Amino acid sequence: MLIIQLVNALSVELIDELGPAGTAWLRLTLGAVILVMIARPPLRRVRRRDLLPLVGLGAATALMMMAFLFAIDRIPLGTAVAIEFLGPLGVAAMMSGGRRALVWPGLALGGVVLLTEPWSGAVDPVGIGFAVLAGIGWGSYMLLTQRVGDRFTGVSALSLTIPIAAVLAAPLGIPPLLGELTLPQLALALGLAALTPVISLGLEMLALRRMTHTAFGTLMSLEPAFGVFLGALLLAQRPTPLQIAGIALVVLAGAAAQRGGVRGDSAS
Repeated sequence: MLIIQLVNALSVELIDELGPAGTAWLRLTLGAVILVMIARPPLRRVRRRDLLPLVGLGAATALMMMAFLFAIDRIPLGTAVAIEFLGPLGVAAMMSGGRRALVWPGLALGGVVLLTEPWSGAVDPVGIGFAVLAGIGWGSYMLLTQRVGDRFTGVSALSLTIPIAAVLAAPLGIPPLLGELTLPQLALALGLAALTPVISLGLEMLALRRMTHTAFGTLMSLEPAFGVFLGALLLAQRPTPLQIAGIALVVLAGAAAQRGGVRGDSAS
């Protein structure tokens, strides 16, 4: 979580220069190159039944990253993370079953209202829409990561899905870079790509092989707090007291919504 939100905060400079689509595609593409170099994609192990989950996970990854960078181009990092978190929180509520579980997404939604402060007239509906779209990508990513992770180890799975994500993001990501990309920008993007998607998503893949969606989501409920902290520290995005209360509600809802422990043996 710390790595992901640190990279998102540090990506703001590239977004200003290359745009969110170009920055997302560059991070995905360089990440794909790194992954292919350090982990040979296990193409011989891919079965026909694996194709749809692999392509789906690649699409979810591209959607999650690209939509989120569009969101933080318009709204504060902590707010974007909190809205995006509604995606995995909704997945956790559905997986847990029972009507009581639906209370927690409602509580988190109340926290998001406090974060966005629509009564102030400063709400950015486009930025919020991108964050919601990123949340859909994140929820889908969680479900598909566990399924793909049961067939392939963390790094080898990423060596298959991140290149797919880069290819799918190319139509939107390449045009903003034409004639704009410089060596310093490329070096910065390479460093960011090594952290996310390579290291951070590799750690997530390993975690989801060993944990239930709910246990994983309980820990991930802290991610909005990481976003607020790093937004304040690195981007001078200091939240108001009401926004801090909103973040607290989102974190509380995420933790309370999810119960579970260690997964059973994964499928081979």
